[in-house]
Amino acid sequence: MSQMPPPPPQGGYGAPPPPTGKPRPGELMDRFLARLIDGVLLGVVFAILFSVLGAILIVDASYDFETGRVDEGSTILFYIVLGLFSAALSLGYAAFMESSRGATIGKQLTKLKVVGPDGVSNPTLEQAVRRNIFLAAPIAYIVPVLGPLLGGAAALVGQILIAVGINNDPVKRQAWHDKLAHGTQVLKVG
Repeated sequence: MSQMPPPPPQGGYGAPPPPTGKPRPGELMDRFLARLIDGVLLGVVFAILFSVLGAILIVDASYDFETGRVDEGSTILFYIVLGLFSAALSLGYAAFMESSRGATIGKQLTKLKVVGPDGVSNPTLEQAVRRNIFLAAPIAYIVPVLGPLLGGAAALVGQILIAVGINNDPVKRQAWHDKLAHGTQVLKVG
C-alpha cells in the first residue's frame, strides 16, 4: 500500500504559516504596494513642484531661429533645483514618517510598520535616513545632461537590490537598506 505524500508547507519557500495576530515580517508584495502608494502620492507633489519650478526658472529659455541655438542656462538651473528639492522631499518624507509614526502613508494603508533594531520602537531619524538613502538619488540631477539618467538608474538598482534582498531572507525579510540602518525591520501588524 502506498502512502500519500505529506501536504506541502504553507507560507511560501517552505516556511511555516505565520501565527495570526502577531506581527510578522512584511512580505515583498505588501512592501511593493506600500511603495507604489507612496510613489503615487509623491508623484502628485512632484508634478506640482515640476510645474511651479518650471514656471519660475525656465522663463528666459530661448531658441534663436537664425543660429538654431538654445539658451539652456535656465533649464540646467531648473534640473539642479528640481533634483535638490526632489531628493530632500523623497528622503525627508520617508525618514520623517518612519521615525515619527513608524510608517509612511503607504505602509499605514497596507498595515506595515518599520521598527528599529530593538524590534519594538520606531527607528530613529538617523536609522530612517540610512534605510531610505536610495530615495536621494534625484540629487544626481545636478549633473547636466546625464544626471536624470544616472539618478533614475541608481534608484532603480537600489529598488531591485532591496526586492532581491527581501526575497532572499525568508526569516526577517531584511535587505541591504535595513542592514545599513543597523537592523531595522518592516513588520505586518494587521
